[in-house]
Amino acid sequence: MTGGGTRVEKDSMGEMSLPASALWGASTQRAVLNFPVSGYRFSRPFIRALGLIKWAAAQANHDLGLLDAHRSSLIVQAAEEVIEGKLDEHFPLDIFQTGSGTSTNTNANEVIANRAAQLAGEKVGSRSLVHPNDHVNMGQSSNDVIPSAIHVSAAEQLKTHLIPALTKLHTALDQKAKEFWDIIKIGRTHLMDATPVRLGQEFAGYAQQVAYGKQRAEKALDVLRELALGGTAVGTGLNRHVDLPKKAIHHLEQRTGIKFFEAKNHFEAQGGKDAVVEASGQLKTIATSLFKIANDIRLLGSGPRCGIGEIQLPATQPGSSIMPGKVNPVMCEAMMMVCAEVFGNDTCVTWAGANGNLELNVMMPVMAHDLLESIRLLANACEIFAEKCVAGIQANKERCAELIELSMSMVTSLAPKIGYDRAAEIAKESVKTGKTVRQLCREKKILPEDELERALDPVAMTEPGGEGAAGG
Repeated sequence: MTGGGTRVEKDSMGEMSLPASALWGASTQRAVLNFPVSGYRFSRPFIRALGLIKWAAAQANHDLGLLDAHRSSLIVQAAEEVIEGKLDEHFPLDIFQTGSGTSTNTNANEVIANRAAQLAGEKVGSRSLVHPNDHVNMGQSSNDVIPSAIHVSAAEQLKTHLIPALTKLHTALDQKAKEFWDIIKIGRTHLMDATPVRLGQEFAGYAQQVAYGKQRAEKALDVLRELALGGTAVGTGLNRHVDLPKKAIHHLEQRTGIKFFEAKNHFEAQGGKDAVVEASGQLKTIATSLFKIANDIRLLGSGPRCGIGEIQLPATQPGSSIMPGKVNPVMCEAMMMVCAEVFGNDTCVTWAGANGNLELNVMMPVMAHDLLESIRLLANACEIFAEKCVAGIQANKERCAELIELSMSMVTSLAPKIGYDRAAEIAKESVKTGKTVRQLCREKKILPEDELERALDPVAMTEPGGEGAAGG
């Protein structure tokens, strides 16, 4: 913000001094002074959504004959600048403020009214042409605008960022599943050796988790399509035209490409925030999948010589300030930390969502902040993980083959032929002597050579009813 000096504006509580260059007004300035808590501000997507709602409401009120063409045009033009991010510096308020978000709705009303005054060639602070309450906020209340802005902003971010990022990650994992399909390796349960699997099967499992994650993001978007707009103060729709929400939401749909609709029950939409909690829960589930995938990939690439080492992760940066040549699975670790943050955000959203008191939830700003932060972090992390980790993963075929032969779990396919107890004895002897299951079976002449080779074929063990299966 440029320019110095101060000016004085009035609100319902009296005069207030504020920066001369600020487009916000007296009521916003009171909140600036009241809530110097965290330095966290509403994000760009939320401010954009506020602008969209004011833009849509102005057009709808004009459609209904309640707002003349000149005022409507000025509000629409000023709101467009809010939508585009040109006025972000004039939204200074902390997230930790009045739980209804009234301060931020007022902030938007004042900024749009003052910018409209500038556009009309009038003095900032003049309310004679465009009034923040009478015109910008016509037919609205903070109590229906803020929950609507949460839904609109989160739905847009899901549509334009998270869902495409999950699609990209799914594609990368699916490509690796196909690339690694012919590589046989040892499976693990309880972190212990189990029967063989295809490396491609493991990656296909990861790809399916992300495919389901995309579906969950789409479900989150779906529940956010219902908007509280039209409920005004307590859900009754006091002081707005009966057709305002329908017309305003139509403008929003045309602008965003998302089929928003008016809340089926405005008391539910304003008294509860269950849709936001549900959307956050879907994000938490997506984060749970991503944590598992990143952690697995980190384990499979551990070593490279003294760990599992079945895959090699792309080297992105030096891993140690003291150990030369060390490279760490940093992309996996970044993803896991993002997921941990999303888990924490979901806990906050859940507690905040539970704090609906009678006709209004009073923890909406922090819900908005945390929900949007989770979407942003997950989208960014998926993009980066796909590009800088998954795309560059290589299989260590020799290591995969070596570990299969060493594993005592190879004996599993013999159990239907020689019995569980006899197979267990061979497994124990393999551990004790260091000899492979194949070596011991040959020494003890457990089966004829051709039958033994069929029974201990690791490829057959990766399919249902493989060699040695008893009845499938």
